[in-house]
Amino acid sequence: MIAPTPEPPYYAVIFSSQRTDGDRGYAAMADRMEELARRQPGFLGVESARDAEGFGITVSYWKDEASIAAWKAQAEHAAAQRLGREQWYETFQVRVCRVERAHLMGPREGLR
Repeated sequence: MIAPTPEPPYYAVIFSSQRTDGDRGYAAMADRMEELARRQPGFLGVESARDAEGFGITVSYWKDEASIAAWKAQAEHAAAQRLGREQWYETFQVRVCRVERAHLMGPREGLR
């Protein structure tokens, strides 16, 4: 689902990853992190996709860089990051971007 976002500017954190084999609690933690992120000040939305080979991209949207920094430092999220490095991700990359323009095509109900 396309995340409803406000008029720019706002920020996007792009998390690209290649998973290791097996779940080992990953799905439950991913659900918990989304639930927790939604309660963080400055959180605007999230979009995520993963293919059959384990490559995924999650984009989370934030009001400002301070909101992103607070999320990165959140204790439960920090613990999940540690588990990700230790057992869930073969490799990953994080990119932080300022969204300057956004265009939506299609049904607008429920979006902006």
